[in-house]
Amino acid sequence: MKSTILTIGLFLATAPYIFAAEMPPSETMDIVDILKKGGFMMYPLAVLSVIALVLILFYTFTIRRNSVVSDKFMNAAEALIRKRDYLGLIAHCNRQNQSVARITEKTLDFMTKNTGVTFKEVREVAQAEGSRQAGMLTQRISYLADVGTIAPMMGLLGTVIGMINSFMQISSGGHEGAQANELAKGVYQALVTTATGLVIGITAVVFYSIFRGRVQKYIAELEAASTHLMALLAAQYNRRRGAAPQPIYAEGDEYDERDHRERAGERPFNDRPETHGV
Repeated sequence: MKSTILTIGLFLATAPYIFAAEMPPSETMDIVDILKKGGFMMYPLAVLSVIALVLILFYTFTIRRNSVVSDKFMNAAEALIRKRDYLGLIAHCNRQNQSVARITEKTLDFMTKNTGVTFKEVREVAQAEGSRQAGMLTQRISYLADVGTIAPMMGLLGTVIGMINSFMQISSGGHEGAQANELAKGVYQALVTTATGLVIGITAVVFYSIFRGRVQKYIAELEAASTHLMALLAAQYNRRRGAAPQPIYAEGDEYDERDHRERAGERPFNDRPETHGV
């Protein structure tokens, strides 16, 4: 990552000197003078360059492993699931800004509010939320790919507009003989927009490729972490023979298994055969 950024930075820093070295000594200009020759299309290209720079910096600091899944959260979630403290885990997820926390919160919220659901339905909720989180990660970096596509096309548009103006001058007879050099000057000025658009587009596409690889890696880790948590919940279901595991409530608000059995239509505790001596 650092080596790639350094390479691109060296290319952008030395590009003006490369262009200047190819020009005759009498016409040597700095990069600012060259960019000023591009015409009005340089303004939208400048906006795209700022957008690309902001996106690159934003993704560099936000697309990190700890923002998707962290070992600290996984250890805490595993401990709370084993203790059946689902409400505590939901509260812990609310304080975290991680993709795996959003999946866990949505899954446990569905499970605790719908006590009669099967594990298959719980797993479907987790898979749906996991797909949504993965789509959000992929969509975020797609804006950088859009910049990489639009910038060269906008630069080409500026060149076409400049060449149209130049050939309109030819058709009007405004340049004759030695004055045709002025026409060539207008054409190279129009090509500045294409060069600028290509530099912006190439830079955006390179960083998009870097962030895409990073996102794919984190999505794979997110799927593995979600599968691990679902396996722990499946173990809780197996212990209760397919029934939804109930959370351990705080002291003073304990879960009343008798009320739950009566609401579920099962035989109350005091109506068992052994209670009446049968």
